[in-house]
Amino acid sequence: MPRISLIIPAFNEERYLPALLDSVDIARQHFLGGADAVEIVVADNASTDRTAEIARSRGCHVVHVAKRSIAAARNGGAKVARGEVLAFIDADSQLHPQTFNAIERTLASGKVIVGATGLTTSRMSPALAFMFFVWIPITKIARLDAGVVFCRREDWETVGGYREELLVAEDVRFLLDMKRLGRARGQRFGRAKGVKAITSTRKFDKHGDWRFLMSMILSPLWWLFRPQAVERWARKHWYEDRA
Repeated sequence: MPRISLIIPAFNEERYLPALLDSVDIARQHFLGGADAVEIVVADNASTDRTAEIARSRGCHVVHVAKRSIAAARNGGAKVARGEVLAFIDADSQLHPQTFNAIERTLASGKVIVGATGLTTSRMSPALAFMFFVWIPITKIARLDAGVVFCRREDWETVGGYREELLVAEDVRFLLDMKRLGRARGQRFGRAKGVKAITSTRKFDKHGDWRFLMSMILSPLWWLFRPQAVERWARKHWYEDRA
């Protein structure tokens, strides 16, 4: 049985998936628990391209998730995963070679209920630098982060996984649910230090750095006053746009 299951939600990711899987192979080879102790689950979220074919050719366990929802894809992958530890990463990312070792170290004490590696972007610009300038203090104060998110399987089951009614921010909601569970046990959120994932800037590349950044900043305000506008924005940029 694998120790860690890495779950990759994917919709039409034939362009980005190979680079992620290359980085996963390297991280598995560096894992002190052995490469075979890590399984890769690709949750194919109704792709119409070669995503599933590529995943199978690389030895991944492919599960088809028909419901078009990032949260549903994450949950669908987790349900078939066999590892004691579940880790989640987006398909347009790449792992640090020491990712799996850092996950093990972070969970080893039993004091951490959920953790994340943090992330950086594949390129930098003034707009992206400003985003990190704002984002980093918020994540430190709120004790949240992104990148590879990981937890124990039993705890994922206890909170019911990701909330599938959410089109976006399902990852933030999941961390909050896990932290709430952890508080009752004296457990906390933990960062796997020194192993930030690299995520693509494809949305910024297509829509413009400042324009896309401002839409991200304004979306929480839309949620308060125009929730339907947020749903349209989410569908346009995350479910219909394959940039």
